[in-house]
Amino acid sequence: MNEQQLAKLLQQVQAGELKPEKALETLRMLPVEILESARLDHHRQLRTGLPEAVFGENKTVQQLIEILSAMLKQHSVVLATRVSPEKAERTCAAVEGLQYNDTARMLTGNSGYIPRETGRGTVIIATAGTSDIPVAEEARLCLHFFGHRVETVYDAGVAGLHRILAQSKLLQKASVLIVVAGMEGALPSVVAGLTPAPVIAVPSSIGYGTGTGGFSALLGMLNSCAPGLAVVNIDNGFGAACMAAAINRKTELST
Repeated sequence: MNEQQLAKLLQQVQAGELKPEKALETLRMLPVEILESARLDHHRQLRTGLPEAVFGENKTVQQLIEILSAMLKQHSVVLATRVSPEKAERTCAAVEGLQYNDTARMLTGNSGYIPRETGRGTVIIATAGTSDIPVAEEARLCLHFFGHRVETVYDAGVAGLHRILAQSKLLQKASVLIVVAGMEGALPSVVAGLTPAPVIAVPSSIGYGTGTGGFSALLGMLNSCAPGLAVVNIDNGFGAACMAAAINRKTELST
C-alpha cells in the first residue's frame, strides 16, 4: 500500500462509500505478513515511497515461490532481483503473473499497480560499455516499476569520448543520472562535469585482472573530483534506482 492508496481509502470512509470494517480488513495485513521463509513488509512503500523487493540470488526456488505468491496478492508491484534463468523458469512455472527479464535477471509482477507520474523529471541511465548493460537494466526496470520516466544512453564510455559528448543535450534535461562503468570507472566523472543534475555512479565488476571485480572502478569513482557525484556498491543497479527515485520523487501527495 502506498500513500495514494491509503489516502483514497480514508476518503472513501469519510464519504461513506466504504464501511470502516472493510477498510480495517484492507489494513489488517499491515505492516508484516509472516511466512515460513520471510517476514513481508507490506508497510514499506507507505513509509519510504518504495516497495519491498526480493533479493533472489541466494534464495531457493521454493522460497521464491512462497514469497512472490504472497506479494502478488497485494496491491503493489512485485520485484525480485538477481534471479538466475533456471530459478526464474521454475518459479514462473509454479506462480502465475510473473515475468522474467533475462538481461536484468529480474522477476516482476503486478504491473497494473505501477504508480503514475511519481517523478519530477526524467532519470537518464548511461553505461560505459555494452557489458555494463545488465546492471543498468536492473536500475531501469526498477525505476519503471517505481513509476519514473527513464531514458538510456548505452555504450558511451571514455574510450570514444565523442559518444557521450554527443548526448550533452539529453544529459542536461535529466533530473538525476545513473552512470554504470567498469574498468577504470571514469565515465561518471565525465558525466558529472556535463550536467547540473546529481549523478549516481555504479561501479561494475567488468574488467581485467587488476580491476579486481570492480574495486578499481569503485575507488576511482570515490576519488572523483567532479562535484555532485555519489557512489553505490559494485553492480548495485537496484540501490542506484532507489536513490534516483528518492531524488526524483514528487513531494506533494496526489490522489
